Amino acid sequence: MEGISFIKVQGLGNDFVLIDSRSEKLEGLNLNKIAVEICDRHFGVGADGVLIVWPSQKAHYRMQIFNPDGSEPEMCGNGIRCFARYVYEKDKLKEEVISVETLAGIILPAIILDSAGAVAGVEVDMGIPKDEGEVVLQGFKFRKISMGNPHAVALVDDLSDIDLAEIGPIIEMNSHFPNRTNVEFIKVLNDKEIKILVWERGVGETLACGTGACASMAAASLEGKVGKRAIVHLPGGDLDIEWSEENHILMRGPAESVFEGKYYL
Repeated sequence: MEGISFIKVQGLGNDFVLIDSRSEKLEGLNLNKIAVEICDRHFGVGADGVLIVWPSQKAHYRMQIFNPDGSEPEMCGNGIRCFARYVYEKDKLKEEVISVETLAGIILPAIILDSAGAVAGVEVDMGIPKDEGEVVLQGFKFRKISMGNPHAVALVDDLSDIDLAEIGPIIEMNSHFPNRTNVEFIKVLNDKEIKILVWERGVGETLACGTGACASMAAASLEGKVGKRAIVHLPGGDLDIEWSEENHILMRGPAESVFEGKYYL
């Protein structure tokens, strides 16, 4: 029986199965199908997605992402922090800025070290957010923000009024979004803090979403509700999001390894 070695990783509870193609034989395998099986929380390992480390001719590495439904998103903010920490420690890199090829382009995560030289977190240049206008759906005004992947962001007065399991898939599958969309609901706490709920495309409700936090901060800033830096409170923890003078969104947050294992095909 063949098996695939993996590492379970997480960023704010947004968890992934990470597989290194450089040590595992993945050629010829149906990775979409395998991702569905691995992500199953009852019959598989259980995860919000699968991350695969590939060599790249355009960057230091290439990150391939699979959702639990087998689809491939363009980017994953929490995932790339976990990916960056893994390759930094696995390959004993000397450089702290790593270039990663994704379907959303080349992303540049930077390792944050503490005074003892240990990894304290990862900062990621998430690029320039793209404001794609507004649309009213199900009684909510959503601002469409692209972070290399699509987001529909709505500001609300009370998050407890949101039935995310009901409205999330309705917005995700709406015809306004030909490739489906991630969905975020925001409550602004003050000009430096927001709290959000996330429905991830192809995943469902998650404890955290890095690109969703970035899109939410951008939307709140465009609405004049926050400044250029804010703490984004998610169910799994907090992210520090900054909209830099160069118009790039910078995301800072943790990335942790949980355990290692082998998944048998």
